[in-house]
Amino acid sequence: MHKSAGRIRNVALVGHRGSGKTSLHEALLYTAGAVNRLGKVTDGTTFSDADPDEKARQMSISASLASFEWQDRKVNLIDTPGEPSFVADALGSLRVCESAIFVVNAVMGVEVSTTRLWSRAAELDLARLVFVNMLDRERADFFRTLESLKAAFGPHVVATEIPIGREHDVAGVIDLVDMKAYSYDGDGRDNCREIPIPAELADEAQSYRERLMDEVAENSDALMERYLDGAEISHQEIVDALKEGTNHGALFPVTCGVATRNLATNRLLDAIVEDLPSPVKHGGLEVAGMTLEPVEEADLYAYVFKTRADPFAGRINLFRVYQGVMAHDSHVLNTRAHAKERIGQLLAFGGRETAHVDEFGPGDIGAVAKLKETTAGDWLAARDEPISMPSIPLPAPVMAFAIEPKTKGDEDKVFTALRRLQEEDPTIDLHRDQQTGEQIVAGLSQIHVEVVIARLRERFGAEVTLKPPRVPYQETIRAQAKAHGRHKKQSGGRGQFGDCRIEIEPLSAGEGFEFVNAIRGGAIPGGFIPAVEKGVLEAMEHGTVAGYPVKDVRVRLVDGSYHSVDSSEMAFKVAGAHAMRDALEHARPVLLEPIMLVAVLAPEASVGDVIGDLNSRRGRPLGMEPNAGMTEVRAEVPMAEMLSYAPDLRAITGGQGEFSMEFLRYEEVPPHLAGRVVEQVREQEAAHA
Repeated sequence: MHKSAGRIRNVALVGHRGSGKTSLHEALLYTAGAVNRLGKVTDGTTFSDADPDEKARQMSISASLASFEWQDRKVNLIDTPGEPSFVADALGSLRVCESAIFVVNAVMGVEVSTTRLWSRAAELDLARLVFVNMLDRERADFFRTLESLKAAFGPHVVATEIPIGREHDVAGVIDLVDMKAYSYDGDGRDNCREIPIPAELADEAQSYRERLMDEVAENSDALMERYLDGAEISHQEIVDALKEGTNHGALFPVTCGVATRNLATNRLLDAIVEDLPSPVKHGGLEVAGMTLEPVEEADLYAYVFKTRADPFAGRINLFRVYQGVMAHDSHVLNTRAHAKERIGQLLAFGGRETAHVDEFGPGDIGAVAKLKETTAGDWLAARDEPISMPSIPLPAPVMAFAIEPKTKGDEDKVFTALRRLQEEDPTIDLHRDQQTGEQIVAGLSQIHVEVVIARLRERFGAEVTLKPPRVPYQETIRAQAKAHGRHKKQSGGRGQFGDCRIEIEPLSAGEGFEFVNAIRGGAIPGGFIPAVEKGVLEAMEHGTVAGYPVKDVRVRLVDGSYHSVDSSEMAFKVAGAHAMRDALEHARPVLLEPIMLVAVLAPEASVGDVIGDLNSRRGRPLGMEPNAGMTEVRAEVPMAEMLSYAPDLRAITGGQGEFSMEFLRYEEVPPHLAGRVVEQVREQEAAHA
């Protein structure tokens, strides 16, 4: 039997990479009894970082769902990746939760991913609670971190706990609502005991309690009046006002602890079930002109927010039921594919065990295996009605590589596996470069693409070679030229004859190609003129500088001759190609390169180095401005200089920098560099000869 929607809590753990989300996820599962021992990220023994690539890199790459019970409530807890390359999973998880716990490193304070995800959570109107983690680290400072949270997210960020002890000596927490202290000994489930508030912390605790009371009272007009009059406010009134403020995004409680030592995680579990909203409390979802309410009696609507490609189980889809009941051995409709899907196995992830369940009720989150048509972003419903979730803007892929199967004949296997992985992660771009013929896979960073390649190997047994793609250079002309093309072949029987004269001139950048028929007096019959154009276009596919496509050229067909018997479309096509190749040689052909608009987000201290590095890449800085506690530097940079930028930016900024880029225009390559490109092309051709 499923839990009623009022007794469910859907919570995403989010934050910057390295803040300890996975360790906290593990500690909460352990304290709740969902796992039997406290796994460690460093040992590769945590529940959520189960993939080999996650263990090897000691970081989360995919969102991981675990469900458990605490105080007769069902908690669906999603551990999300903090690495910006895998942000799609974090954003998808926020979409289906009512609450987010922001895990913040007590040494680093608010970091760039924290700020970005906070903005997303605000857009989705989620309740937000902060857990300041890693209090036992050197230079960890709860109070400095609290001030950085207030500076980033406003005065309604308020401490509900403060730590006892600092750095390695942290020993417990003081609850500012109940004004009770708790110490923690060891990392076992029963490691907590109540103690008197240490005398040396009594004044500090009282001071922070008063700040909490100010915020709580400000959130309620009735309480504020009594509070200002000095009237006594009961403990229950404080609890209720705190809960109400948190539910409606008017207050953001800050708790604290040490996940790896299981310190204060029991208190966080209490806060999840007592202070964070249920699907009922949060209210219905407004989508496609209707409101989906978390009630059982209504038609089923469930949203699929994540697809996992499994080589054995096929697709596993994680979904959130917004209305009605999802039952096993039933049929539902995929509203995008307009296809009927049979719901076979329904799965619940409870710690290390995967259980088969009969149904998921409204407000609940679960998984289903082996659906044929369904992938992330789809709706499963009782009837085929058009419905779509407002899209979440995802960052565009910026780091592209060419891939080749290591084994001849594995092309289809590799392509199919990549398509499966693309279903799992929509930020992967997969395409064939029409110009170079290479299969391109692009992601948000080098790490992102490396993980895709590792998953190809581990999950699908597909081995590939990764190599930087060729930059999609183009060519154009800078002068006018004339040329004569003739194709004449006589070898007994009917011959081949085509003859044409053309003039070419440059067009403005971006105008493409223009073909002008200026034939007078029937020098070439009308039926052969399209063949000349076809030959011209064929010659433009491989320019005379380095074999790249030619653009922005006007071609005028001015004269020619034909033979009444031997002329044919093929002959005039060949003649047109000869003429165009000759004309290009004499029209001052040049090489063009793509210029990208690059936006780099870097810490203030690194901005000078970032700008210097962009200058060394032939970049033209366009300006900078503050952004989310960082500085955004914008510049125009040739794509050829950006192919290895990701690892260099990480080195310059100590891993804190991020960048995005988009295509702007083509520009002429400086002559000394064009010569190098031509040399490289010749070397590649010689190697393949």
